Amino acid sequence: MTFRTRFAPSPTGPLHLGHAYSAILAHDMARAEGGAFLLRIDDLDQSRARPEWEELIYEDLRWLGLTWDGPVRRQSDHFDDYRAALATVAARGAVYPCRCSRADIDAAASAPQEGVPTYGPDGRIYPGTCRGRPYADRRPTDALRYDLTKANLDGPLSFTETGPAHAGTHTVTRDELLAHVGDPVLARPGMAASYHFSVVLDDAACGITHVIRGEDLFEATFLQSFLQQQLGLPAPIYHHHRLIRDAAGKRLAKRDDARAIRTYRDDGATPQDIRRMIGL
Repeated sequence: MTFRTRFAPSPTGPLHLGHAYSAILAHDMARAEGGAFLLRIDDLDQSRARPEWEELIYEDLRWLGLTWDGPVRRQSDHFDDYRAALATVAARGAVYPCRCSRADIDAAASAPQEGVPTYGPDGRIYPGTCRGRPYADRRPTDALRYDLTKANLDGPLSFTETGPAHAGTHTVTRDELLAHVGDPVLARPGMAASYHFSVVLDDAACGITHVIRGEDLFEATFLQSFLQQQLGLPAPIYHHHRLIRDAAGKRLAKRDDARAIRTYRDDGATPQDIRRMIGL
């Protein structure tokens, strides 16, 4: 099996040191295995994506000395693929339109039982308010959700993790997904797909064998593994790496321009300096 991994930034702001760590680690792991390192632009949300940020991604990665194999894959070029996959799932009768606002979901989850989680990898755990609404009743302003109670999942599903914090085999059942995720969104209003739905389709389309990303996405892997199983897609091996944090221990965000790669470049840093800063 050829080692194939990817770096998939969103063009919604400058890349920072955390992105540098993830991109360099994925690149170096692929090269060490004689495999392929792919670049994907996750511009699913066209309301926030900007061409200037996309161009800066290319500049920063090239400056870091990273090269990718094959053409760049842009999510905005594959909206029809996401819609076709969604139609396939909907034909099974497991997708329903949801008209709940965030305020509605917050209100429904405002008095949880003690010890019951209220947030999961898809945001607020959805209580199933609109479950049972027919798919044919959908409107352009509706979100489309997967009814987990109708999922074809007879036993637990599993995925393999090689990251330092969670190495091993992890399993999840339908009941655990219902408790910790709720019915996930497959498409949001005005968008061809949700993040989780598009990501598993993209990884499968590119033949990704190893997903290397930040530890903050570890919990999302349970949901994404479920979607892979439901769509009949291959399951990659996952490696969730440590996060790069600021002096206060807070995870870096794109709004933290002081730690943007572009800023370090402008200040005269070298790619070797960046590697030292992030521990690579």
